[in-house]
Amino acid sequence: MRERPTMASHRLDLPSICDICGKARSTRKHAKCSRIRQQRKQAEWAAYMANIAAKKAQGGRRHAR
Repeated sequence: MRERPTMASHRLDLPSICDICGKARSTRKHAKCSRIRQQRKQAEWAAYMANIAAKKAQGGRRHAR
């Protein structure tokens, strides 16, 4: 199972201004900021993936009438 969902299926919902350093994301490399962001969001992603796993485990009621 994946740690987090794929990001290429839709547009990234990231603002043009970096939330870590406060500068425009288009002007500099933000690999360091990205690592910091990933560490901050780790708990949020874990909760999101747990929700998805719970929905899959529940299953079976997709087309019930």
